[in-house]
Amino acid sequence: MNWIQHPVILEGTKVKLVPTDHTHIPDLLAVGRQEKIWEFISINGSDTERLAQHLKSAILKRSTGEQYPFTVIDKQTGKIIGATMFHNIFPEHRKLEIGWTWYDPAYWRTGYNRECKLLLLTYCFETLKTVRVQFQTDENNLRSRTAILGIGATFEGIMRKERIRANGAFRNTCMFSIIDEDWDGVKGRLSK
Repeated sequence: MNWIQHPVILEGTKVKLVPTDHTHIPDLLAVGRQEKIWEFISINGSDTERLAQHLKSAILKRSTGEQYPFTVIDKQTGKIIGATMFHNIFPEHRKLEIGWTWYDPAYWRTGYNRECKLLLLTYCFETLKTVRVQFQTDENNLRSRTAILGIGATFEGIMRKERIRANGAFRNTCMFSIIDEDWDGVKGRLSK
């Protein structure tokens, strides 16, 4: 039995997170055509075939409990604006990672990601009873690093040459976490 019981639908005032399905792929591909989204991500999602393959794989991995992909919808317009997922899921250790989060750049720094993270983290700590949620980002992605710190995560260090980007360059990866003892303070910060 999977730790995350399908379907999971999370809803706030700005965003609705729904399990990604094949009907979302055309809209996600349209959003993903914007190359600036992928500057620090290890795949180039502006390559629609590559992004479609990645999305289909994530949907398949949901059934095995390896990943749980979400499509992010702007509640005001009903428009698909991006995606996020749970991955590196280890129920036996009560931990997982929130990642592979990307949005239409028009939604950057608008509060949508903050609400998205509040919904995801609330589910993790209050429903799944996780003891650790981790986040990773490219060492050079200052926008993402600032956002992760802004939600209250703790910087844990840099993993050197942790992966290879789509362009063949090595990526150093920053690791962050929120643990169960942090949750009340993080929730208070995100709820403001």
